[in-house]
Amino acid sequence: MPDSRPGPIARSGLVWGFVGVLAFSFTVPLTRVAVAGLDPLLIGAGRAVVAAVLAALALVITRQPLPRGRQWLRLAVIAAGVVAGFPLLTSFALVNVPASHGAVVIALLPATTAIVAVIRGKEHPPPAFWVLAAIGAVAAVVFASIQGGGFGGLHLADLLLFGAVVAAAIGYAEGGMLSRELGSWQTVSWALVLASPFMAALTALSAASRPPSATPVEWAAFAYLAAVSMFLGFFAWYRGLAIGPIAQVSQVQLVQPVLSIVWAALLLGEPLTLPTVLGGAAVILCAGVAVRVRLRAA
Repeated sequence: MPDSRPGPIARSGLVWGFVGVLAFSFTVPLTRVAVAGLDPLLIGAGRAVVAAVLAALALVITRQPLPRGRQWLRLAVIAAGVVAGFPLLTSFALVNVPASHGAVVIALLPATTAIVAVIRGKEHPPPAFWVLAAIGAVAAVVFASIQGGGFGGLHLADLLLFGAVVAAAIGYAEGGMLSRELGSWQTVSWALVLASPFMAALTALSAASRPPSATPVEWAAFAYLAAVSMFLGFFAWYRGLAIGPIAQVSQVQLVQPVLSIVWAALLLGEPLTLPTVLGGAAVILCAGVAVRVRLRAA
């Protein structure tokens, strides 16, 4: 029988993917810290502006060639998903819900990323993949409803979180594929630069309507979101996805909600309630099995 164990290249992709997930796992708890003193619009847009400055410096210093043709359109898709969509939607959502709640809903991201990769790659996974992905989505909706005060208790924050998941999944899948052409850090850097005029305008609008005033801890959380969550974390994540296969590396993201819930408990003192534990376990289990089914089919 052929050896089905992952080879050195696959292991390298998994390692890089885990480094990126570890960096991203602090995003939800630290966003919750930052929104306590800063305008959500400033957090969502301002962190992209800071990251764009770092990205532009890196591109200029290393003299990277300009993207070509349709690559700009693909970069626009990535920018809409992970530079604008996910940061802005989660920043507004986490004003009203605990970080652990947000982490459970965002646990849908691995399965959603796999779904986008399936559609984008015109694959035909078995029915079990779609069933498990649907069960995971239902589990997340049920969890959010119960946390919101019973069935039918979904709030605007939950809808924003679900929208953030879809936006990030599109950006992750497209970014993983484009990274094979442009390079991992180059892809996120060009996406940041492309989105910078729009994000800078939103940042200025926020600063004018609500001048920023925060504690050193809240500013430190913002700095992490800008430098690591928005920039350096993507170096590792997109490199892992580029090495691939995307379906296999995306499984690493299943540990992200677990880590985020742990950080929320340690950093914010949020209690580990039974609904949070059960909801997180159900979503992660369904997402993990769905991604594995799709990987075996591929």
